[in-house]
Amino acid sequence: MSTEAISVKPAVLITIIGESVLKERLIKLLRSKGVTGYTINDVLGEGGHGRRMGDIVGYNTNIEMKTVVSSEVSDEIFQTLAEMQNGHALITFRHDVEVLQN
Repeated sequence: MSTEAISVKPAVLITIIGESVLKERLIKLLRSKGVTGYTINDVLGEGGHGRRMGDIVGYNTNIEMKTVVSSEVSDEIFQTLAEMQNGHALITFRHDVEVLQN
């Protein structure tokens, strides 16, 4: 796909899946790194920390949070999340993406 006619910028899409009790801490982390936008969804699934089916509201539930940031900010967020993993069900992954600029 040619990008000559449109303006795109390289960026990193970060996806965080973790216990819903981490929601406010994750939002605070993103804001501390200058992130101005994110998306949060309630999610169900199963993994190394067991099954998270959200069968009781507010308990045994997960969220999925996504944001698009620079490569440098991505590294900073990953460093902090690595420290947060102790004692919590939390997985994070990232992809290089291109962002359509206004």
